Amino acid sequence: MTRARYLQLADRLAAAITSGALPPGSRLPTHRAFAETFKVAVATATRVYGELERRGLVLGETGRGTFVRDPDLAPAPGLRQTDAKGLVDLAFNMPGGPSDTDALRVALRQLAKSGDLDSVLRYQPHEGRRHERQLLAEWLSRSLGPVDPDNLVLTSGGQHGLAIVTLGVLPRGAAVAADALTYPGFRSVAALHGLDLVPVRADNCAMDPEDLDRQCRARRLRAVYTMPTVHNPLGSVMDLETRFQLVDIARRHDLLIIEDSAYAFLEPAPPACLLSLAPERTLHVGSFSKSLATGLRIGFTIAPRERVDAITEAVRATTWNVPALISALLTGWIKDGSLDRSIADRRRTGAAQQIMCQDVLGNHALIVHPNAGFAWLSLTQGQRAEVIMATLLQKGISVADARAFATTTAVPQAIRLAFSDMEPSALGPVLQIVRKTLDGVPVT
Repeated sequence: MTRARYLQLADRLAAAITSGALPPGSRLPTHRAFAETFKVAVATATRVYGELERRGLVLGETGRGTFVRDPDLAPAPGLRQTDAKGLVDLAFNMPGGPSDTDALRVALRQLAKSGDLDSVLRYQPHEGRRHERQLLAEWLSRSLGPVDPDNLVLTSGGQHGLAIVTLGVLPRGAAVAADALTYPGFRSVAALHGLDLVPVRADNCAMDPEDLDRQCRARRLRAVYTMPTVHNPLGSVMDLETRFQLVDIARRHDLLIIEDSAYAFLEPAPPACLLSLAPERTLHVGSFSKSLATGLRIGFTIAPRERVDAITEAVRATTWNVPALISALLTGWIKDGSLDRSIADRRRTGAAQQIMCQDVLGNHALIVHPNAGFAWLSLTQGQRAEVIMATLLQKGISVADARAFATTTAVPQAIRLAFSDMEPSALGPVLQIVRKTLDGVPVT
């Protein structure tokens, strides 16, 4: 059987790309120009480009054209950990300090001396042990307002918290509003559960209430997902007035609010959280991955009482319970003040890293939080993030572009730099390489 014409043409272009005849970054002709060159219909040209994009060989950019992708970059959007030796990873945020290991050794020795060690080897209540939820609720009340331990469920990290909230509360295929740039982990959960993410534009780097209201009037939304305090990837903090407006819209349109506080600990004086402003409809998801250690996988969800059973059932269906060894470490660190000291240390380290970032990249369009170990960098008009990513990768530096964060079809040309695990002295030379790359990549 004769192979379809569009597949023949796609194979021809694919061969040119893989051989290097069409190098990464090459702009392909417009659909119409391609159709004229090969004497085919424009619809056939569109199918050719669609097939190349399906194979991960090209990338279409709204309003700019179709470009050859770099084969060394993963074709699927999203953040992926890398274990490549010698590679400086500025794509994945993994905060930590030199004293973390010592703190863990001390805590494990103390736990080994406890009289109730046998209990950590047993199944635990799905929602977490009562005395640990009580202690955590008291600690959280300092920043969130009163927290009822009966409304609190322990989770295996913030990502697990988002998963069980989605699984336990939202119907499959529900429409959920989210920032135009949002946390990739929630995008992953939404994709697995078939959620329809509806992008809401930003106003001063925070969700625009007017656009959220417009989206609610245009279609039935079930929930809104937001990171109001230290947004990922922008680092912004939503002001109190905007929070009140968001709550008002949620009440008028009967939206659930999913409030993600993964990085909220970096802001020393945040406005009132959405949980305190609308406790009847807010599902507050938090974790200690960024404030303690990413590998411990411990977090929490606070929900209205009538939602707790469904969320607890989602824990049962996924992990059964949080390992008691991990929750015991957390509560021990709350009791002896280690958690508070770790938070203070993360803020100090982030502030020093941001000073270095501003010193080196201050002449570029940076969006940051002053205590965060990451930065959002919008590119010069005409620069393409994929070219910069590929160039930096050749120099041993991995960064993320906006595809991992965007809920919109049109993806902004920007990169996210994550450096929370780097000492400022080591960060400076790496950022110098980034700056020289940015300054040296031509505008297309």
